[in-house]
Amino acid sequence: MAGEESTPYLEELRHLQSMAKHPSIINLLSSEIISSLEKDQSPPLPPQSSPPRLSQEATSAAEKSKQTNVTARSCGKKYVASEDEKDPTKYYENRLNYIATLKNPYPHESSVSKSITEYVKEYEGLLKDQQGVHLENVTESLAGMVMKQRSSGPGCFFYDLCGDRARVQIYASASNSDMDKSEFVKIHSNVKRGDIVNVTGFPGKTMSGQISIFARSFVVLAPCLHMMPTVNPKKITEETEEWGPGRPRNPETYSLKDQETRYRQRHLDLRINPDVQRIVVETRSEITFYIRRFLHSRQFREVETPILNTTAGGATARPFMTHHNELDMQLYMRIAPELYLKQLVVGGIERVFEIGKQFRNEGIDLTHNPEFATCEFYQAYADYNHMMELTEEMLSGMVKELTGGYKIMYHSNGLDKDPIEIDFTPPFRRIDMIEELNKIANLEINPEDLFSEEANSDLKVACKKYGIQCPPPETTTRLLDKLVDHFLEEQCVNPTFIINHPVIMSPLAKWHRSRPGLTERFELFVSKHELCNGYTELNNPIVQRQRFANQLKDRQSGDDEAMPLDEGFCRALEYGLPPTGGVGIGIDRLCMLLTDSVNIKEVIPFPTMKPQDQPSARPS
Repeated sequence: MAGEESTPYLEELRHLQSMAKHPSIINLLSSEIISSLEKDQSPPLPPQSSPPRLSQEATSAAEKSKQTNVTARSCGKKYVASEDEKDPTKYYENRLNYIATLKNPYPHESSVSKSITEYVKEYEGLLKDQQGVHLENVTESLAGMVMKQRSSGPGCFFYDLCGDRARVQIYASASNSDMDKSEFVKIHSNVKRGDIVNVTGFPGKTMSGQISIFARSFVVLAPCLHMMPTVNPKKITEETEEWGPGRPRNPETYSLKDQETRYRQRHLDLRINPDVQRIVVETRSEITFYIRRFLHSRQFREVETPILNTTAGGATARPFMTHHNELDMQLYMRIAPELYLKQLVVGGIERVFEIGKQFRNEGIDLTHNPEFATCEFYQAYADYNHMMELTEEMLSGMVKELTGGYKIMYHSNGLDKDPIEIDFTPPFRRIDMIEELNKIANLEINPEDLFSEEANSDLKVACKKYGIQCPPPETTTRLLDKLVDHFLEEQCVNPTFIINHPVIMSPLAKWHRSRPGLTERFELFVSKHELCNGYTELNNPIVQRQRFANQLKDRQSGDDEAMPLDEGFCRALEYGLPPTGGVGIGIDRLCMLLTDSVNIKEVIPFPTMKPQDQPSARPS
């Protein structure tokens, strides 16, 4: 159909037809309109002044709904929902029927003079200690979502308008409205919670002292077709203390509690639960903004590196694979940007960083999501000691700026237990990995012998002795990692660096300058979970190739997380990588700590979820 033959009403009908979930809804529309849609032609419309024609059944249902609403409100009594409005399916059908009677239920534009936050801030101060005052010579326009509605007779309606984590009352009276009374009643009798509306009027306070906007015009911009969950009244009162980073919180107090619904329908979670926007969007944004500002102030330059790689390098992890049709080749989604960033240092960019997504085809649990955000930064002519100091300065400074101090509260043991205090006051504690492991577990690990079969057997015995399970393949690297997890990470509640990892665990780190068998590497743990990983970068191409060869042995043993050879990276090293320090920080886990979130899904706007109708791939 040509563009000029389209009408706003026809477009809306097409939208309704595509989203209707129940055949009975389509049957409510007139046969002429349906026939026109099927032929892709403009329907026969009544005169301009008349609404589009509906079937008798649809018209009757819509009129019945309006009469019910008007009658309830005109009695000045608390509105009691009909049975249709209590049933989600009927509610949805009734809303579709109602918007079908409107000429344009989805206006193209809306103008506002202030945000709700700005409006409340300005007029609360201007009208302080005043009641019943109206500034009728001032005109303001606001837009937002209706979260609460009530009436006082057929000519007076009250709404709570919410947006930008603020709210203001709308006072809609027929006496103030630009509409005639019948139109006024028709519009306001069909406003529902969740509707996006625009209101233009004058500011003032009611006799009870409530800051309000007294409506002259009122337009529904986007009707909400579904029933909104009931909002906890304690969460929308002005007396409720707003949550802030570093403070404990309790999702059990949320109006929408079901985690499946919250994570799958984040738009609903954001609308209903006031804290979520502060957590998922604002605090996360503040964290990444601080990191960028911190690094930019130290002459680091931000770059973007490829997400599709021919080799999955830069970390020990199982990658996602895809296929490029035009090139007919297999590609991997990146598991880390490290190798590309170090090639940029080879190219002369001495301080470089990237904030972006990584993808690892591994398990999902409270602290792991298949796609996650990191910040990696590299500095030429620096070593791991300098990078530890830089990391310490960045994180302690961030916590102080976002929370006002160095200490935060965190429910590390679950929401049903009391939160613990985590202290980011510098300097952070440091633990030497092998020395501390030998001491606590009464072991005799020699870092220089870890490539031997005897060392592997000894570590298997140690794990069995302490009841530590290591799923196959039982490589030396995996066994060591399990022992460190059991004995050392459990000590790391406050920020703690575990340093000087064995060479066998660190294929990209430079050997320790004074302790054979070890590397100049550190991991930062907070609340028993890894937050950062960094080291003095290995810049000898000959040794780097040998390290990749050692990783290949683990891969041949069945460890599909072992790092493959990246010949392009090795070739770049042959041109000369200056002494360099590098660090990788997990953005999501940092967000978890500062928002008191024990589940990583709380801080990711759209976490990875299995489709609800998809059966489990593995037996339970």
